[in-house]
Amino acid sequence: MVNNAAEAYKRQQIMTATPEALTLMLYNGCLKFIDEGVKALEEKQYEQANNSLIKAENIISEFRVTLNMEYEIAQQLMPLYNYAYDRLVEGNLKSDASLIRQGYDIIHELRDAWVQAMKKARVEQGTQNVQGDSYVG
Repeated sequence: MVNNAAEAYKRQQIMTATPEALTLMLYNGCLKFIDEGVKALEEKQYEQANNSLIKAENIISEFRVTLNMEYEIAQQLMPLYNYAYDRLVEGNLKSDASLIRQGYDIIHELRDAWVQAMKKARVEQGTQNVQGDSYVG
């Protein structure tokens, strides 16, 4: 029963989140899946590592396909996403946690930059509450 309530709450958060908060949730989810993948890899749970890393790769793929390349920032983000994705794939194939951590570091920096951008936008808009602040991990 508690698990159903938690799932319903999580679903409600996602359904009512702003696009900015959803992006933050995706960044945090990607980092979580990479962490799970590295931990599973270190425990020689290769199937679990693969599954977690594929979830992270899928999130990065979603970031890539949704970039609007008309904007300079998108043109700057694409190589970063490509690099992070490639490190995850190569690290997964070679069971090399150090390669995977390189991808993690890029996504972590992008997530932190996103958080700062959300805070700046909130200040500029004069609002005090941006959905998603609680997801900063």
